[in-house]
Amino acid sequence: MPAFDVDGPVGKLTRKMATSSWFRKVGPKVVPPMDRTLHKLSGGRIIVSRMMVPSMVLTTTGVKSGLPRESPLACVPDGDGGWWVVGSNFGREKHPAWTGNLLADPNASVSFEHTETAVLSHLLTDDEKAETWPKLIAVWPAYDDYVEVSGRSLRVFHLTPA
Repeated sequence: MPAFDVDGPVGKLTRKMATSSWFRKVGPKVVPPMDRTLHKLSGGRIIVSRMMVPSMVLTTTGVKSGLPRESPLACVPDGDGGWWVVGSNFGREKHPAWTGNLLADPNASVSFEHTETAVLSHLLTDDEKAETWPKLIAVWPAYDDYVEVSGRSLRVFHLTPA
């Protein structure tokens, strides 16, 4: 769970920062590379984003390259050993590349809390997404803002151990 109450003062300030236009430009260039590097250097123990939301590193297979692609992501554990992940892309107009990778090949792996797990992904239907959305915004309310500013329907995947 987040290190702070999402509805408290720190949570509100963090959401305001995360949904600002300047952060949508700078965040994608700074946060993922920093999380990837710290995750690798610490042997999977450190992801800065984890201070705000539960976080993982998702490894997919690149559609064009066929190479492993690591994406640090916010996630919501489902309580049964799986996770939900949202293709918010910091509220930018395009879907993040990792979502296209999962659409092409649903097999991936997750590094979460020092544990590596092979997973199978499932793109949620509109009905499944509507049912799951309240759980997602309870952890990161900025998802609602990202839908509004991006002008697109955010892809939501359920990742389950393979």
